[in-house]
Order: sequence, then structure tokens, then C-alpha cells
Amino acid sequence: MTDSPTPQRVAGMGFIMVTVLIDMISIGLIVPVLPHIVGLFTQSNDEQTLGFLMLTLAFGIANFFGSPVLGALSDRYGRRPVLLIGFAGLALSFFVTAMAPALWVLVVVRLFSGAMQANIAIANAYVADISAPQDRAKRFGQLGAMFGLGFMLGPVIGGLLGDHDVRLPFYVAGSLAIVNWCYGFFVLPESLPLERRHAIELRKMNPVAALRGLAGLKGVGPLVVVLALASLAQFMLHTSWVLYTKFKFGWGPGQVGLSLLAVGVVSVISQGLLLKPLLKRFSPQKLAIAGMTSGALAYLGFGLASQGWMMYVVIGANLLGGVAAAAMQSIISNATDPTMQGRTAGAVSSLNSLMAVCAPVVALELLRWVSHRPPGDILIGLPFFTCAALQALAMLITLRFFRRQPPAPQPVQPA
Repeated sequence: MTDSPTPQRVAGMGFIMVTVLIDMISIGLIVPVLPHIVGLFTQSNDEQTLGFLMLTLAFGIANFFGSPVLGALSDRYGRRPVLLIGFAGLALSFFVTAMAPALWVLVVVRLFSGAMQANIAIANAYVADISAPQDRAKRFGQLGAMFGLGFMLGPVIGGLLGDHDVRLPFYVAGSLAIVNWCYGFFVLPESLPLERRHAIELRKMNPVAALRGLAGLKGVGPLVVVLALASLAQFMLHTSWVLYTKFKFGWGPGQVGLSLLAVGVVSVISQGLLLKPLLKRFSPQKLAIAGMTSGALAYLGFGLASQGWMMYVVIGANLLGGVAAAAMQSIISNATDPTMQGRTAGAVSSLNSLMAVCAPVVALELLRWVSHRPPGDILIGLPFFTCAALQALAMLITLRFFRRQPPAPQPVQPA
């Protein structure tokens, strides 16, 4: 596969932002309905939770092993070919899920999808390729805003379509993935020049080696624990949100979609509008601490909410929660050799995938323990109380790390 059919195009933020937006809309479409697809093949809340756990584990395990391989391939052959692989894999998995006749088919599809999916990690590497170190926090924030915008549009559309037919969002998502593949093939330029590519080292393509390399990054390796805790809390939120709101408030796909629309709006405001002026006044380190603190309070608020409208209040109050991810991503990226951005992004993705394997085991098992309780019962929030504790611990570790071993100053010169 050639680098690009239009080599005269110069890689820039606009190209990758469009790619990520379409990708996140397609993924967001299925978020409100995937647990309900599982419900077609189960008979009770307990069985539905267990079935969704199986799907989440299948995706996380496959992604854990696949992400460093795809990251290394992107360092060797470029970002664009690997993104095309991801889009093709997504399209196929969406269409097969829509037609699945049994639960085991869904599990197999999630295994395949997890192995082929590293779009977010490769997009982060793409941004690192085209950005000066002092611009990365701002640009990762712009990319985060596209994630948020995708989650403004995708889940609400998926929820509305799911209220009509729970399989319909998967057909629409598959079609969007095909559109993204066409955009990637005909429009998206390559970001990694030939002189910054390097040969693949097979021994470094396994996830354990990738994580070991991440832990050895210049001066920031200890933050791997922070990334793991924050990622575990985030994935616990993702895996339990739909079923939690169903059990506690009786929400269906449409109401879940609206709630995720609110999350997307807040993410766009946080990372698309607030991050740039905040970076003019505060360092990425301070923003990471503030964002983690806000996130911990938000998890606690979700768990304490006794009525559905309270979830929207907590979502709106968590404006600073979105800046932590962009700040941490810039700190990690700036500590990485320019020729290793893909591998590092793959290692971060593997870490996230490992947490995605652990998160459903913890969150959905906690949810199963309380799934028999009546709607509105505060104990149904047990997974979110656990998330709050994990995020608070991550914040404390980060604060201690920055105080005892502060990274080298990073000039911030937003355009």
C-alpha cells in the first residue's frame, strides 16, 4: 500500500480531526444499544450483565495484544495504512453485529474488532508527528474535542435509532466506517516521513515489552500507574453506564443517548474552548491535577444521584475533567523519541486495553451484586464509588510525583 494517492497534501490537524470525528460518531452510535443487543439473547438483568461482561472482555483482551503490534506497524509503514485497517475492521464488525443470530457470534466479533482497532492511539501518534512539543497539549485537546463532538452526535443518534430498532445503529455505524475508509484512502495524507520510520523489532511488539518501554520513559515512567488507575476508572464508567442508568433510573437507549450528548457537549467546551486559555495560565501538570480532582468528584456525584436529572448536573459541573487526559498525553508524548511515537501510543493503548479487560470484571461484577435492588437505591452506585476512589488515588500519586520529581519545564506557546 502506498503512503498516499495524493502525496502533495501536507499532513495537518484538519485532516486527522475529520478522521477522528467520523470514527467517533460511528463508535458512539453503538454505545447506547450494545448492551441491549446482548439483552436479545438473555433472560434477566443478571444474565444481561454477564453477557455484556463477556463482550467487553473479548474486545479488551484482543485489543491488549493487538495495539502494540499496530503501533509498531505504524512506526514502520506510516499512520495512514494502519488507520485504514482499523476503519475496515470496524465496518465489518458493525455489520456482522447487526446480523448476529447468537451471543457467541457477538463475542467472536468483539475479539476481531479489538484486534483490529487502534484508531485512537494512531491518531494520537499522528498528532505527535505533526506537532512541536510546546503545541502538543493544545492539539491533543483539539483531538479530544473531536472525540467529544463525536460523542455529542453518535450516541444521541444511536439512541434514537435504537428506540426504533436496536440493530439499526450498527448498520448506520458500519456505513460511516466505510465513509471514513474512503476519506482515509483518497484524502488523508501520511504524517510520518520516511526518514523517521524504523524497522520492526518483533520482541518489542508484545504488550508486556510495550508496557515496560512505557514505564522507562524519560522522567515520567512512574506516571504509568496514574494512567492505569485513571483508565481503569474511565472504563468502569463506560462499561457500566448503560446498565447502571437502566437499573437505577429505567433509562432506555434514547435517554442514554441524550446523556452521552451532554457528556460530548461538556467535552467539546472543556477541550475545544477552555483548554487553550487555561494553557496560557497553567502548566500541563497543574491542569492534570485539577482535571483528576474534578473527575473524582464527578464519579462520586454519579453514584450518589437518586434521580436521572442529577446525572446532567454532575456532567455539567465536570468541565475540568476533560483537560486531564490532554495534559497527561502531552507530558508522555514530549518524553518520547520522535521515531517512537507510534510504539508509545500503542503502549498507552495496550495499557488502556489491559484496564479495559480489568474494568468490566470489577464494574459489572459490582453492578451484578446490586442489580436486584430497587430503582433509585444508592447502593446501585457502587461501581461509581469505586471509580471515585481510583481517580482520587491517581490524583494523589500524580501530585506527589510532580512535587518530588517535577518534569523539565515545557514552554507553552499557544497559537
